[in-house]
Amino acid sequence: MIPLRGIPELEKGDDLAALIVEAARAAELEDGDVVVVAQKAVSKVEGRVVDVSVVEPSERALELAGETDPRRLEIILREAREVLRSRPPLVIAETQHGFVCASAGVDASNAKGPDTLVLLPVDPDASAALLRERIGALTRTEVGVVVSDSFGRAWRLGTTDVALGVAGITALLDLDGQRDSLGYELHATQIAVADEIASAAQLVMGKTDGVPAAIVRGLRLQGDGLGRDLVMPRARDLFR
Repeated sequence: MIPLRGIPELEKGDDLAALIVEAARAAELEDGDVVVVAQKAVSKVEGRVVDVSVVEPSERALELAGETDPRRLEIILREAREVLRSRPPLVIAETQHGFVCASAGVDASNAKGPDTLVLLPVDPDASAALLRERIGALTRTEVGVVVSDSFGRAWRLGTTDVALGVAGITALLDLDGQRDSLGYELHATQIAVADEIASAAQLVMGKTDGVPAAIVRGLRLQGDGLGRDLVMPRARDLFR
């Protein structure tokens, strides 16, 4: 895992792929590398940043905000398909993408200032695909791309990074029908390899170090997976 340092504060319209390639110059991107990019980096260049000073909170936002800023809750409600659980001001919501996460992915950390919030990309898989295409054009390499973000888990303490968007690699490895070392045939065994890659990369990216991207090298997981492959279908969701 190779952290990509030196990427500057990002603005809407910046060529993120070119900045990643420049930061990776010492590591020299190779075929089969996976470039993991923090969601906030992608969101900033795509203009997914909101100024809360122009937001008018609704009655529902006022109800959910508790003692906190209701304008933030209003943005969360706008990004949510459904609020699943709430304990003001904490909100667990399903996003328009189908992700279930705190605050519908709306976050103030590493934002543009005290009155700004960063939203998730509109289509993280499309974002990953565009980055992969641009990096390939600049370097003539075949890399995978993962757009990552930190999620909590209902049954475990702490957050871990997961893959929101995926391009050029297998996202979900299905081992159904294969046999283990004792000959047992595996059933319903799927490995969320894109999530594992995202979480591994987070170890060198950190939350406060200003490192929005990393290379994960040494894997051979080329494929056509998508981040949406990892979303639990509602019919199989035992928690709703």
